[in-house]
Amino acid sequence: MATSSGPAARALAYLESRRNLTGCACGLAGLVAVFGGLAGAYWPFVVVGLYGAGALLAPPERTAPPLFAGPAGPGAELDAVRADFAALRGYVEALEVPADATAPAAELDGLLAALLEPGWVAEEVSADPEAVHILGRAVRTDIPEAFDAYQRTRWWARLQPGADSAEQHLRRQLELLAGELNTVASAVHEALERRQRTHTTYLESRAEPQEPPGTG
Repeated sequence: MATSSGPAARALAYLESRRNLTGCACGLAGLVAVFGGLAGAYWPFVVVGLYGAGALLAPPERTAPPLFAGPAGPGAELDAVRADFAALRGYVEALEVPADATAPAAELDGLLAALLEPGWVAEEVSADPEAVHILGRAVRTDIPEAFDAYQRTRWWARLQPGADSAEQHLRRQLELLAGELNTVASAVHEALERRQRTHTTYLESRAEPQEPPGTG
């Protein structure tokens, strides 16, 4: 879920944004007032001020979460989660993730990529239906909701600032989700260790000397 956007792309996106268009509309209203003789000698400040007010008050563009494929059959469920994770990555890359949330977002991305790795890792995860459920819930519900709520809330915070910022909530949510996925990884690791210990015990029992029949 890495984020990438160049200055030129951001500038173009701003020119096409609702915020810029609303500011231009308010600035145009200021020009109408100037030509109507209502602004006086301070007309440049009136036009700039109206543009700024419109740009600040306009709701920002919000990137909607992707539409996921949803649950599949038991055998193909992890493949479906992996495909939805690819869509989730594209969604997050298009967002402007705050600096406070960059580290937990990167940790969460790494955990999901590791747990959904095709091959023997996926086989181990698939053996635990609860682990598959947690991964699917994180990819399809929890992470998209965290970023979508952040996009919605950060604009309202400008009008009604509160004690907890939208950035703080997003960071905390991603940290909690990373902790949950770390628990899944630990459970898979413990299952592998148990299997290894069981096989060691089995081989040791075979190596123990057996008493010949009819003795004792």
